[in-house]
Amino acid sequence: MTAKNASSIYLDYNATTPVHSDVLDAMWPWFSEDFGNASSRSHAWGWRAEQAVKQARMELRSLIGADHGELVFTSGATEALNLGIKGLASSWRDKKKHLICWATEHKAVLDVCKALRRDGFDTTILPVLANGLPDLAAYEAAFRPDTLLVCGMLANNETGVIFPIQQLAEMAHARGSFFLCDATQAVGKIPVDVKALNVDMLCLSAHKFYGPKGVGALWLAKKPGLKLQPLLHGGGHEQGLRSGTLAVPLLVGLGKAAVKAAADLQQQTGQLAQLRNDLEVGLAAAIPEIRFLGAEANRLPNTSNVFFADCPAASLIKALRKLAVATGSACSSFAASPSHVLLAMGLSETEAGYCLRFSLGRPTTFEEVHAAVQLVVQAVTLVRASSPAWQFRDKTNAF
Repeated sequence: MTAKNASSIYLDYNATTPVHSDVLDAMWPWFSEDFGNASSRSHAWGWRAEQAVKQARMELRSLIGADHGELVFTSGATEALNLGIKGLASSWRDKKKHLICWATEHKAVLDVCKALRRDGFDTTILPVLANGLPDLAAYEAAFRPDTLLVCGMLANNETGVIFPIQQLAEMAHARGSFFLCDATQAVGKIPVDVKALNVDMLCLSAHKFYGPKGVGALWLAKKPGLKLQPLLHGGGHEQGLRSGTLAVPLLVGLGKAAVKAAADLQQQTGQLAQLRNDLEVGLAAAIPEIRFLGAEANRLPNTSNVFFADCPAASLIKALRKLAVATGSACSSFAASPSHVLLAMGLSETEAGYCLRFSLGRPTTFEEVHAAVQLVVQAVTLVRASSPAWQFRDKTNAF
């Protein structure tokens, strides 16, 4: 597995990861030799494919501690979130029509809630504190008798801030509401256990933990009232919740990636935390007036979102031709607007435009981190040298 290029350094692993070589090796035969349809029950090709899908389901269950409940394979986390939210809302539309989420959720949650409002549902979008964590008092006050579902992201894709999901889920259950956890950025980076989190639904995507793109899953607890209406009809696949021919090679890759993630988790977590620490220490020592967003909270070990005062991120990106970093979520990169996550944390639109996200991965080396620090130092110095805002700003109030 590699994400290296002769002339560049990749530090955008929260956007996507390279497929691990072991995962690719496991997938390859299912594209050619064992090409059967897992729903073909009359011959050996179908039987082998069906067994491969069962194996992948077992491997993913093991990674997330799901020894009960349903596991529905999808095309990725976006589809899983749509199925979980819309599917439950459709089942309950005549009884409960209120949903809760936070302003820092992924667009796959926020946009679904927006769509449901057009169907008569009401959504409360809660603010977060300056450190990116939820305001528990505001959360408690948001519940209503008709609150059906709470949607909460385990680890934020832009800042790495980790929500106290277990506590939030317990508060929801005490008020008779379900809880859906978006664990897309967390799986493979920190331990994720559906029983410990005490959630009712959890979604993930394989390409965030060195599996293939185009495959993910929604886990559903076995719980009274937790019934979904499918988004797709036509064949009854996946317990009738997601019709369509199963992508056996992708599912084999998902399962193998889950096995690799479970085996390497402890070692990778410690190594990534050290690399992230080296990155932040190096940047802080060489560049004045920067800060690390969400650093006061518990964060993913690989993620650092850095604010560079009076240094537009768009200009920095242009100056960092040899470094792959991000200004926000890859899924929102088509929009020119400032990050909704950073705005929710209290930054102004201008300040949100001064931030870069660095996300490290398994292939990242200490040498790459140290080289990245030097590249960023040079780029910030260059951009600020041509910035009147930096040259003539009042530094007496600088943080």
